[in-house]
Amino acid sequence: MPVPIYNTITVIGLGLIGSSVIRAAQSQGLAKQITAYDRDQAVRDCAKRIGLGDRVTDTLEEAVADADLVLMAVPVGAMASVAEAIAPALKQGAVIADTGSTKTSVIRDVAPHLPDHCQFLPSHPIAGTEYSGPEAGFATLFKDRYWIIIPDGVDDEAVSAFCQFLEGMGAIVEAMSAEYHDRVLAITSHLPHLIAYTIVGTAFDFEQQIRNDVIRFSASGFRDFTRIAASDPVMWRDVFINNADAVLEMLGRFNEDLTYLQRAIRWKEADKLEDLFSRTRDIRAKIKDIGQLD
Repeated sequence: MPVPIYNTITVIGLGLIGSSVIRAAQSQGLAKQITAYDRDQAVRDCAKRIGLGDRVTDTLEEAVADADLVLMAVPVGAMASVAEAIAPALKQGAVIADTGSTKTSVIRDVAPHLPDHCQFLPSHPIAGTEYSGPEAGFATLFKDRYWIIIPDGVDDEAVSAFCQFLEGMGAIVEAMSAEYHDRVLAITSHLPHLIAYTIVGTAFDFEQQIRNDVIRFSASGFRDFTRIAASDPVMWRDVFINNADAVLEMLGRFNEDLTYLQRAIRWKEADKLEDLFSRTRDIRAKIKDIGQLD
């Protein structure tokens, strides 16, 4: 039997990430007790019905009262209010972590609310699907996927335990600064989602007949965009608002490259097109080589 890393953990927010953490922790025996909470009564009822965690509470205070680890798996725009609500109930020595896709804003919003007797360890799993809700979670979501941590100011013992917990779920742990995280994710995650939402939105704005045929004759490329664009709209609304500077920087670079490509197409500059397509193909191959393709 595996040795539990924590006596009690609490997961706040029972969407894809939160429910997958619970499933993974349950399957690997990473905690003696797992408490689940979501602000939505219907989600809590669903979690109880499908046996998510050892108990599902109806209040935040009850959920975190005995937790050694509290994981906030909520949209980044909700982090501040959750942190403020749980602060009075947190026990001495509790570690608070999050799964938000932006880190500078989460640190800014969460840290001021937490008491001195707790430690905040910002983090972000680079994993997901287009599905959401407690029934979307599965225990292997994080297997061989990177989980970024921002360990600045957190004691070594707390960082070590959290890393063991993440590795117990199959994740590959990587430490970096909040600012660097936000710039990297702006290009690898946030901008692709923005492009996907835009392309699918453009297709929707066509007249009815073309729109119908776009749906009927969708090639694999467009289908991939619709999969990305099916992601949680509230979560992504908050991401773009809270990582605006980095996203706008990457969007500016993308627009410059798009102008270059537009000119190459207009002037039929085949060598420039082939060079670009060859370079991007190589990037795909490198992602495959490090095992980060599904």
